[in-house]
Amino acid sequence: MERAQDDERLAAEIGEVHAGHRGAYGRPRIVVALRRRGRRVNHKRVGRVMRECGIVGITRRRRRSLTRPDIVAAPVPDLIGRDFTGPARGRRPVGDITYLPTREGWLYLATVIDLHNREVIGHAMAGHMRAEVVSDALDLAVRRGLTSDDAVLHADRRSQYSSGLFRPTLAGHGIRPSAGRTGSCVDNAVAESSFATLKTEIGTTVWDTREDARRDVFAYLGYYNHNRLHSTLGYRTPHEARVDYRQDLALVAQNPVSGLRGRPHIWLT
Repeated sequence: MERAQDDERLAAEIGEVHAGHRGAYGRPRIVVALRRRGRRVNHKRVGRVMRECGIVGITRRRRRSLTRPDIVAAPVPDLIGRDFTGPARGRRPVGDITYLPTREGWLYLATVIDLHNREVIGHAMAGHMRAEVVSDALDLAVRRGLTSDDAVLHADRRSQYSSGLFRPTLAGHGIRPSAGRTGSCVDNAVAESSFATLKTEIGTTVWDTREDARRDVFAYLGYYNHNRLHSTLGYRTPHEARVDYRQDLALVAQNPVSGLRGRPHIWLT
């Protein structure tokens, strides 16, 4: 009887976490979220209660590629080589562009993601997919001070990223270009995955207007950066990872020797 009552309370908490994250969280993230609340639970029990209550996370849809290479532009090397880690904040951003359907036509979304903490540090939306969209996304990241002076921006080989508008934008910010192979989503896996997550978790298939879609995307990006737990970050949010990095740097600056002890994730260059 007591166990059944405790399972009911746990089910209510699971339902609250699940609803609070747009129905997107599966068992691993729900376990972490409950533990962050102070709940002592294990994966097996949470999985059992979720099955009994019919609570499941969202499965992502497969994304259609928008890549159209620019066969005239000078070739860009792949400086990332599928190494989707960032040794320091702002050092390795990745860019990509996707589309969102509305009854007024497509809304195109370009993002810039920092590989160091998976934060969306720049974005732009427009009713077209010209190079201005990806340039505006990068400009925002730079204005926010979230790119470093020696950054490498990795993207695919679509024409927007190799255009005569975007390359001067990169050069003006002192950022080197990097590109994966044409048609290979694996070569830009983090950006591709973030769009798949957005389209799955945001919940709307077709918006009435571009403004409706724009408003929902803006709200989701705030949630993604500040509230969504990322497994690659040890189930922290991108914002938490950025704050932790700054605190680590401050600690190292105060005591360069002892500040590094027990903190192997600090890379100083």
